[in-house]
Amino acid sequence: MANKRIDEPTGVPTVGHEWDGIEELDTPLPRWWLWTFYLTIVFAIGYVIAYPAWPMIDKATEGVLGWSSRGQLAEEMSAAEQARATMRERLARVPIERLEEDSELMQQAVAGGAAAFRVNCVQCHGSGAGGNQELGYPNLNDDDWLWGGDLKAIHYTLTHGIRQPGDDETRTSQMPSFAGAFDSSQLDDLVDHVLSLSGKADASNAGAQLFADNCAACHGSKGTGNREIGAPDLSDAIWLRGNSRDAIKHQILEPRMGMMPKWEGRLNPVTIKMLAAYVHSLGGGEDFLEVAADPEVKVDDQP
Repeated sequence: MANKRIDEPTGVPTVGHEWDGIEELDTPLPRWWLWTFYLTIVFAIGYVIAYPAWPMIDKATEGVLGWSSRGQLAEEMSAAEQARATMRERLARVPIERLEEDSELMQQAVAGGAAAFRVNCVQCHGSGAGGNQELGYPNLNDDDWLWGGDLKAIHYTLTHGIRQPGDDETRTSQMPSFAGAFDSSQLDDLVDHVLSLSGKADASNAGAQLFADNCAACHGSKGTGNREIGAPDLSDAIWLRGNSRDAIKHQILEPRMGMMPKWEGRLNPVTIKMLAAYVHSLGGGEDFLEVAADPEVKVDDQP
């Protein structure tokens, strides 16, 4: 205090100490800053009284307002769950084939189905639903459907699966083995004809006759397949097991038949509906009424 003096140029007293000839002025704080500081103190005291503030052993002080971040989260989660419950109730009531008539409900179903797909379906079909040709898991993004691509058909497949043991209503088809039925020349002719159906090779009369005698009963005379029995369309250049000559020969001589589990009993009916809506939305979903009205496309009464 004895070293304090008045700085002549400014007329402000110094704080009383100096370092290497440098002194600090004792300039008063601005009034606005000082009042702001006092207000923050008052606010802090009010906050401590009103809201949780001081941590204790197993909880914090509760505050007179009774608010907590955990309580707010619980309220928001309850509201979200209520909204989901309302949506699920609406989904439970609407027939699957009429789901598209309610665009808002369809959008919510697709969103819910996307979440269910990531949990239950990516293991086989992949995260992008592109499938796995080597293992025989179909690509769900294209417009090729073995059993039908409308909402009702997809829903039925999800519910009962494909070749699911113990389910009398499961999808079932059987490609017979033709091992020993053809010599190598006949097999080459038949493969050429199968490839020619999608423009991948030149057709031959011999191959056409072999196809008519052995394959047309299921795949149709033009190789367009039959959804009623799960016979694939061979004319669209979309192949579950590959379109190389070796892959086609392998499927003729030693057919590989896949299996898809049924989800009835594993997932609740609303989740299965949402999964059907999501798969339908991936890019190749068909409209049931348009498919049913097309005389060239066969649709089961119970797809």
